[in-house]
Amino acid sequence: MTGDARFEDGAERPLRLRAEAPEDLEVMSALVQDAIAQTSEIAWSRKHRRFSLLLNRFRWEDAPAAERQGRPYERVRAVLAIDGVLAARTSGIDPKDRDLVLELLALTFEPAEAGAGTLRLVAAGDGEIALDVECLDLRLADVTRPYIARSLPSHAGE
Repeated sequence: MTGDARFEDGAERPLRLRAEAPEDLEVMSALVQDAIAQTSEIAWSRKHRRFSLLLNRFRWEDAPAAERQGRPYERVRAVLAIDGVLAARTSGIDPKDRDLVLELLALTFEPAEAGAGTLRLVAAGDGEIALDVECLDLRLADVTRPYIARSLPSHAGE
C-alpha cells in the first residue's frame, strides 16, 4: 500500500510505553507533541476510571532518520489511555462538538498528596483537558502502521 511507511521487516516496532513518574511523563509528552485528536475519539469511563484518546501521532522519534534518508515524515494512529481518573474537566474545548479537532501540545502533571494530582492535556488554541488522577498511570500504544505525514509540524511564533 503506497500510504504505508516504516515498521518494515520488523526493523522497528510499534511504540508501547507506560508513564508512572514525572520523568516518564516528560518522555511521553515529547512523543505526543503535535498529535491530532478529534473529540469524537475521546472516551471517559467514570465506572472504570479510564480516559482514552485515539491520536494521529507525529513520529518524532523517526524524524531524524527520515531527514537523513531523504524520505517523508510519518504519523501513526496511537491510543493514549489514562487510568485512575477521578474527574475530568475541559477549558476552551467543547466536548459536545464531536467534530472538533485538537492538536495536543503537551502533557503536564501537578502533584497533590500521596501521588495524586492533576494531569493536564494541553492543546493548541488555549484548550485543555484536566484530569484529576489517583496517580500517574498512562499508556501510549501505536495501533496502526505508520503513514506518510503531510509535513513536519511547525512551532513558528510559539
